[in-house]
Amino acid sequence: MNVLERLMGYIEKEHLLMPHDKILLTVSGGKDSMLMAHLFAKAGYTIAIAHCNFQLRGTESDEDEALVRKFATENNVPIYVKHFDTKAYAKDHQISIQMAARELRYTWFEKLRHELQFDRIAVAQHLNDHIETVLLNLSRGTGLQGLQGIFPIRERIIRPLLFLKASEIEHFVDMYGIAYRDDQSNFSTKYARNKIRIDIIPHFKKLQPDFEIVFEQNINHFKESYQLLQQFVEPIRRKLFYPIDEGWGVRKEDLEPYMDNLPLLYELFSAFNFSKAVLSDLQQAWTRESGRIFQSDAYHMLLDRNELFIREKEFISPDEALITSETSTVEWKHYCFHADVSSDLAIVKASEVAKLDYDVLVFPLTIRSWKVGDSFYPLGMEGRKKLSDFFINKKISLFEKENIPIVVNGNGDILWVANYRMDNRYKITANTKKVLTLVCRTD
Repeated sequence: MNVLERLMGYIEKEHLLMPHDKILLTVSGGKDSMLMAHLFAKAGYTIAIAHCNFQLRGTESDEDEALVRKFATENNVPIYVKHFDTKAYAKDHQISIQMAARELRYTWFEKLRHELQFDRIAVAQHLNDHIETVLLNLSRGTGLQGLQGIFPIRERIIRPLLFLKASEIEHFVDMYGIAYRDDQSNFSTKYARNKIRIDIIPHFKKLQPDFEIVFEQNINHFKESYQLLQQFVEPIRRKLFYPIDEGWGVRKEDLEPYMDNLPLLYELFSAFNFSKAVLSDLQQAWTRESGRIFQSDAYHMLLDRNELFIREKEFISPDEALITSETSTVEWKHYCFHADVSSDLAIVKASEVAKLDYDVLVFPLTIRSWKVGDSFYPLGMEGRKKLSDFFINKKISLFEKENIPIVVNGNGDILWVANYRMDNRYKITANTKKVLTLVCRTD
């Protein structure tokens, strides 16, 4: 059976494609992706090529691009090329160059797929990539979930070369005379994945010449074990977790029966990437530290009095917005503020409306999250009150606090806890001549 027949058999076995699917091939110019492009050009599918120039290797990056363009022209395949300032992106987002390149390419691939109405995005990862991923995950302590490696299909992304070893790809590239370019960074052991490929796997192959095949069988065993575990865990997870605004909640009384079982907790919270160490801390704090926040790489978890709240970190941000004397509309997080200046002194009791004495305001006003130490004079109440105490009285959790807009005067005074309470000092009075009306609604 030739490699094209093997490819078609793997596509059918893993249900990667339908006959009329349009496929966006991600082609870097390396031997793996060039073989994938060569095979798909012969397979009869409707295809196009997407190439990223990360501008990291000077003329070498440009030569990669030229090679891929040449292949596309010779095979009459549409090609789309994107140039990225990868170093600037990495610096702005405080991430590694590798992570920046990954984020940039996958974001662009999906945008391109959506705009051009492609059905799938094909990535040329192979069996050795699959094995390296598992070994890398093993070194990072990701547990059984990470030992499943790379999936042949995940959402819109397919990996149709996972059935091929790296040595086979090299053989077929030579056999068909396919031009390709090597990225010299692939030969540097300063990257963890390269170190596994160059330094570690050869030692395994000395012990077991058929290492790739044996390890692939092990990965399949890991997958089967994980699937079996999920058959037990998933019904419990569905019973416990319920959706809330921008996150999930768990009632403490529902989770209580499982709190002594750390391995089960780890699986229940696996979707949020909380480590066993963090979940062990949660066990210790369970009855003693209401208000404590626990962190994973992408989520915050708040241990409240009666519930756990989990939210993605992006929803808890310190961003501020300004209201000037000329502002009519401004957005902050998922809120939209409308501002209007008039002489209308009519009292409005709706919680989403604040009418402020314009002449005592100092522009620009600021919309922000609450800060420790914030206090104000709540309308209808006696004296000064800390915002933290005000939130406690309102039974507002820490996560909810972070997303409540606080409108602050230019002199630092809090004017309005939006949708909750104005400050008594800035209400309209019989002496008010001009009124700023703010209306706060969710987008």
